[in-house]
Amino acid sequence: MSYPGYPPTGYPPFPGYPPAGQESSFPPSGQYPYPSGFPPMGGGAYPQVPSSGYPGAGGQPTYPSQINTDSFSSYPVFSPVSLDYSSEPATVTQVTQGTIRPAANFDAIRDAEILRKAMKGFGTDEQAIVDVVANRSNDQRQKIKAAFKTSYGKDLIKDLKSELSGNMEELILALFMPPTYYDAWSLRKAMQGAGTQERVLIEILCTRTNQEIREIVRCYQSEFGRDLEKDIRSDTSGHFERLLVSMCQGNRDENQSINHQMAQEDAQRLYQAGEGRLGTDESCFNMILATRSFPQLRATMEAYSRMANRDLLSSVSREFSGYVESGLKTILQCALNRPAFFAERLYYAMKGAGTDDSTLVRIVVTRSEIDLVQIKQMFAQMYQKTLGTMIAGDTSGDYRRLLLAIVGQ
Repeated sequence: MSYPGYPPTGYPPFPGYPPAGQESSFPPSGQYPYPSGFPPMGGGAYPQVPSSGYPGAGGQPTYPSQINTDSFSSYPVFSPVSLDYSSEPATVTQVTQGTIRPAANFDAIRDAEILRKAMKGFGTDEQAIVDVVANRSNDQRQKIKAAFKTSYGKDLIKDLKSELSGNMEELILALFMPPTYYDAWSLRKAMQGAGTQERVLIEILCTRTNQEIREIVRCYQSEFGRDLEKDIRSDTSGHFERLLVSMCQGNRDENQSINHQMAQEDAQRLYQAGEGRLGTDESCFNMILATRSFPQLRATMEAYSRMANRDLLSSVSREFSGYVESGLKTILQCALNRPAFFAERLYYAMKGAGTDDSTLVRIVVTRSEIDLVQIKQMFAQMYQKTLGTMIAGDTSGDYRRLLLAIVGQ
């Protein structure tokens, strides 16, 4: 069996990818059912986000115009459950909900047959493909992939790649990657070749839980034969490098109970490390923002706002610039309201001329089973338009149809 055009001609092979003529070993054994380096990761498929299209890039806050960033309450706080800071543990679960849930009466063999028929013969029945993949959980899609190979002796991903192209192909492939693999693959792609897509590193490493980060680090090693921390060190520098290295340890104190005295002390230390001195003690910001639980950071932000008459996000904008500023602000934004952070990223991926389709795909896919319902709610609240409306206006064809099906529009 041959795989024409895969990997692209002239592209260096990846560890774990079967040499030409040995495709029978596809895919390799391992925890994650994708060959290393798949799908092709060259060609700059992730366009750089313009500096104006990311919150705080270039040292200037770029929040939606409706939001005043000079007060603590300016960034919407996500707390659908009551948090009593005096007694609740930091692990209080916020109520989140994905737009995609496991399908009832799931039959992997039947779904594999539907996809086979949709791709057989002349033309492709994209609507049939949309109906299946947009209404199955990621775990169910993995079962469909296995059932397809069992039933037809062919690789579903290879067949889909031969039938699809462009953004639709990228979206379908993302949906069929296991979540941990997709994050690891996105990080590898962001650091591969000339240039680094720093905002992809920030978006993933500064927003995931400890467990998610540790699984990503293991997957990165097992699938690409590379050490994530070493790659970060070779592709970034300075205080931004240190922040990302801290993040990829996955050691944030997620079981920490909210401590008001610590919040007050941390707020004072952050003030003295930034606004209260000439110059900035970056290591103090790194230590507190990298180790404290998100609920504890929220308490610290509230204490800082009372003490300094300025919110901590604004202080970070004044004291830092570039990617380290964006990384620190991402951590604080996630402490306040993770869905609002992703809503903001989606907005700037589509705002203005052109669309950052890879960011749009990545966020919609990775949050579809976690908190995309809340992201949609925050998007409407922050921008006075629905996420579905903006997607419909910025995309077209089957790609638009599948995105809208995922977001539940």
